[in-house]
Amino acid sequence: MNPRPSVQNLTEEEAAAELSALSKEIAHHDALYYDQSTPDISDADYDALRQRNTQIEARFPHLIRADSPSNRLGHTPTGSTFDKVDHKTPMLSLDNAFDEGDVDDFFDRVRRFLNLGSNDPLPIVAEPKIDGLSLAALYQKGKLVRAATRGDGTTGEDITENFRTLKDVPHTLQGTFPDELEIRGEVYLSRHLFEDLNHARERAGLPLFANPRNAASGSLRQLDASITASRPLRFFAYDLGYPTPKPFDSHWDLLTSLKNWGFSINPLSKLCPKPQDAKEVYASVYGARATLDYDIDGVVYKVNDHGFQRTLGSVSRSPRWAIAHKFPAEQAETYLQDILIQVGRTGVLTPVAVLKPVTVGGVVVARATLHNQDEIQRKDIRIGDAVKIQRAGDVIPQVVEVILSKRPQTASPFIFLDHCPVCGSLALRKENEAATRCTGGLICPAQIVERLRHFVSRNAFNIEGLGARHIETLWQRNIIKTPADLFTLEVREKSGEIALASWEGWGQKSTDNLFASINDRREISLERFIFSLGIHQIGQSTARLLAKVYKTIETFVLALTKAQDLNNEAFHTLLSIDGIGPSMAEDLVDFFKEDHNRSVISDLLTHVTVQPFVAPQVGSSPIADKTVVFTGTLNTMTRGAAKAQALALGANVAGSVSKKTDYVVVGTDAGSKAKEAEKLGIKTLTEGEWLALIKE
Repeated sequence: MNPRPSVQNLTEEEAAAELSALSKEIAHHDALYYDQSTPDISDADYDALRQRNTQIEARFPHLIRADSPSNRLGHTPTGSTFDKVDHKTPMLSLDNAFDEGDVDDFFDRVRRFLNLGSNDPLPIVAEPKIDGLSLAALYQKGKLVRAATRGDGTTGEDITENFRTLKDVPHTLQGTFPDELEIRGEVYLSRHLFEDLNHARERAGLPLFANPRNAASGSLRQLDASITASRPLRFFAYDLGYPTPKPFDSHWDLLTSLKNWGFSINPLSKLCPKPQDAKEVYASVYGARATLDYDIDGVVYKVNDHGFQRTLGSVSRSPRWAIAHKFPAEQAETYLQDILIQVGRTGVLTPVAVLKPVTVGGVVVARATLHNQDEIQRKDIRIGDAVKIQRAGDVIPQVVEVILSKRPQTASPFIFLDHCPVCGSLALRKENEAATRCTGGLICPAQIVERLRHFVSRNAFNIEGLGARHIETLWQRNIIKTPADLFTLEVREKSGEIALASWEGWGQKSTDNLFASINDRREISLERFIFSLGIHQIGQSTARLLAKVYKTIETFVLALTKAQDLNNEAFHTLLSIDGIGPSMAEDLVDFFKEDHNRSVISDLLTHVTVQPFVAPQVGSSPIADKTVVFTGTLNTMTRGAAKAQALALGANVAGSVSKKTDYVVVGTDAGSKAKEAEKLGIKTLTEGEWLALIKE
């Protein structure tokens, strides 16, 4: 492995280049963590990236970038249908301490700032740092009125209805409380319930959550609150965001009040007369960590006195009166015996390390993810190497580093496959993507079972009675090879070609119920049909967007087939759809380039009827079916709100101007889109004219 050079040895040019790379890398991991709940590095590795960024900025302060991670509180919510919410006061993050020296430095800084001597009292509250989802809940006159995720610290997502489903969240406060207050805390999922949830998802053929934190985040951000309600999430309250200043003398008084109002607070929280006592709590909690039924990744130290807290204040993204003392990742040493390549539902080739079994954190680990080709090359991982492994987030085993001193002389660099190990199709890696993907699509045996599971899933064809086990059995017995084969099962059963009813675990009744369920799905909406195809990056919302634009399956297939010619107007129309970026457009085009994918659709259409998209009834809306482009800054609403309003009135919102555009709404500081509209003779509207039009 080639370690990064010491910060002290960096030239100014090297420092500038690395700060640029770190900003992009950290932003990428933030998006995975906050938006998708699917981080691909451990918390320790993420912390190391931020620490490196901070160290370089400290040595080269004149190189601090406008997009520096040190200027970001979290991650701006993107790609979500949840309303955005501005927090009454910013939800700051915490600085981290990774060893006792960092902790001592923190307490020394606090004493200097407060002008306290080494023997002056400094009570500290020590609280376990829950590895969950940070949240702010607003109460007015004791009633819960809103709950929002942390987001970027300033703006989060409104998940009120989902939050109400948590059983230990009071809808009405008890006792005496301010007229308006914002409770802050952490939503989490217990370890044993996390395991139950993953077992259920495995049986249903759904992707598994990586760890309880991701499960909690994914569960809380469901568009259907009933799904959240079905998952036993919990909530620990730990602070107030409002009112300010806090109406208590100390943090311990605040925690006591939170408990009296009806909230759960972590029972391991302790009021410590002096900093040394807080460090002893850390040692105690660390020792008990494995026995807890929830994930923690450290202990937070908070200055107890609220007067001291106000004096200490905060820096750009974190308070001066608190710090998170992070636990070290649990590691072990073993040998890497082989590297296997697994192929997922979407065709991603994922390398997996086969290890000599070793116990890490009380769990026997025999395999570990290697993530992707870049990870193998960056760490120079070779078969036969002695390696250090750790359980990221206490769940997913990872290879941390190679022990070069023990490398066998015969070990050679791993050559990543350029063909799928299952179907032999070409495996490609797109520019700016870490993943290598099999191009076999619906003909690849490794993908077809997962794609069939996706095809029959709840938000696609929703065929009841076809769980993961049934699909696996039907595939292994050569009964189904493509989605269309599902719709011929009944005919083949009645002709005697197959005999499902005689199979163990099936029976006549369950077989008849399955056929009835399949027949009930011979008509399907266009958006569900598009989603069922399992095209990379095409989720439910994007499938609906495509259905809204293309209206019928015939138009959709024809347009995407024509879009293979990147100079064809069909490709430019695809790119102009607001919400379809170049990467997503490329995946759509790649899918339709494959003859076998088009054949799958053609075969399906002999068995199912795809209903044309029907826009919501919008009465006499003057913009129904019109294509609208927004450009510049609007004064009375955000661009996002304007787009949502246009969609609700039956318009199509595009991201770029074309001959098919009907209106371009021009705000202040408008750029090239306004000029393009003028060039093409497209009607432009001021914000006032737009508002007058939609009110007609």
